[in-house]
Amino acid sequence: MPYCPILATLAYVLSPDGKQVLLVHRNARAHDEHLGKYNGLGGKVEADEDVLASIRREVMEEAGIHCEKLSLRGTISWPFFGRNGEHWYGLIFLVESFTGTPYTQNAEGDLCWVDVERIMELPMWDGDRHFLPLVFDGDPRPFHGVMPYENGEMKSWSYSRV
Repeated sequence: MPYCPILATLAYVLSPDGKQVLLVHRNARAHDEHLGKYNGLGGKVEADEDVLASIRREVMEEAGIHCEKLSLRGTISWPFFGRNGEHWYGLIFLVESFTGTPYTQNAEGDLCWVDVERIMELPMWDGDRHFLPLVFDGDPRPFHGVMPYENGEMKSWSYSRV
């Protein structure tokens, strides 16, 4: 059977000095499966857009800013990650410069600037703790990982770089 994941983009927006990252604290919807967790910005790729158009649209919708300089930091295959066992495939971007003033909140929760060095202290998906260091490590090579889930829990993590 072919692997047919939901294609998504995820962005981590750096502050102008590069010391902080803009995250959404998912605290606005009581029935959100991400409730209480911190996450980057992003969502599903629409049928009529490429991945860069998708991440630019998502960041504009969720934070009200325009991405100027982006870099692809990696890709992750998330088999069985979805609420109903759907597979997800994410392209992870670092936004190194932007224009505009970020919102302070959106429909998902509060937007907040967090010190990059403190990001791992926040409540987040356990799996995020495995790939987030690769987003910020400065190695110019993108990572390509797979992180299967079962019943809402990460089962394993592996990645490679070229």
